[in-house]
Amino acid sequence: MSSAKILIITTSHRHLGDANKATGLWLEELTTPYYAFLDAGASVTVASVKGGAVPIDPSSQKADGENTQSVERFLADEEVQQAIAHTPSIEEVNASEYDAVFLPGGHGTMWDLPESDRLSQIISETLEQGHVVSAVCHGPAGLISAKTAAGEPVVKGRKISAFTNAEEDAVGLTDTVPFLLESKLKMLGAEIQKAGNFEAFAVADGNLVTGQNPMSSELVAQKVLSAIENNK
Repeated sequence: MSSAKILIITTSHRHLGDANKATGLWLEELTTPYYAFLDAGASVTVASVKGGAVPIDPSSQKADGENTQSVERFLADEEVQQAIAHTPSIEEVNASEYDAVFLPGGHGTMWDLPESDRLSQIISETLEQGHVVSAVCHGPAGLISAKTAAGEPVVKGRKISAFTNAEEDAVGLTDTVPFLLESKLKMLGAEIQKAGNFEAFAVADGNLVTGQNPMSSELVAQKVLSAIENNK
């Protein structure tokens, strides 16, 4: 796996719609895959939709010692924190150089990922090249606008896991998000795969790997590594 190159693309959106409440990236959904990839010997680049500092949902970071292991590792890792503070924009990266593209979630993704033409292009071209596209929780919002060469949604007929309608209801944001991710993916023809609320679950459909929620981050990362290995 030492030769693998993985591109992580995060949201740049900072607020829950028009509300003043802060959102952005859900930290664990970046840190758990990041370190899984790094520890497997992969080279990892973090970019964001607009570039610059990645907005982190304050609810995803607790006091020192109270976070998941990967978040604690991140908080002690000055190099990665600097990388997150100074990301290139997706306009600046050549995604074709990477073996996999990974989209972590966080509610910010629901606003800017589906609206990014450049991201849609990256997703479409990565899949067409046979490389791996992956996403977790709200990250699959970045798949919504991407099309195949034939003009069909890339998710059509594919097994997809994402944050469910029931989970959105459980966190009280059904009426805040611009759309329900599960419903939108289903409308586009995706075959939704899911487990119970906040249970770890991930699915690989060829070179497309998706996971349901933050608890699924490790499962997604391992399936991504396996998919890259299968492409060798």
